[in-house]
Amino acid sequence: QVQLVESGGGSVQSGGSLRLSCAASGFNWDWYNIAWFRQAPGKEREAVIVLSNNKNTYFPENTPDAVKGRFTVSRDSAETTDYLQIDSLKPEDTAVYYCATRLRPWYPTNWYRPTYYDIWGQGTQVTVSS
Repeated sequence: QVQLVESGGGSVQSGGSLRLSCAASGFNWDWYNIAWFRQAPGKEREAVIVLSNNKNTYFPENTPDAVKGRFTVSRDSAETTDYLQIDSLKPEDTAVYYCATRLRPWYPTNWYRPTYYDIWGQGTQVTVSS
């Protein structure tokens, strides 16, 4: 069964860090890009970052440098798991975080659209208090 399972969310104070995990199974995960999205209460799901299968990282266009510096993705081939490290957390980072992948051909110009993806994890809640 093809699936992604996130974990690692929690409640932290502003300035803290979290590392979210996205464990893949049922497909040749290392061949595919893994994107991270988040959805805050009352808001649309938005793209955060994507790690390509050749280990390049991309952010949505117009992402401020201050944001880029706080989000880092990595991949552990032995664990078939992607990680999203979030540093210097802020209350506005509060959201459910999802990882997603697309098993069909990849077109880079569309990667930030939630509808672009075939497989989603169940999400993990991140809550940041001030």
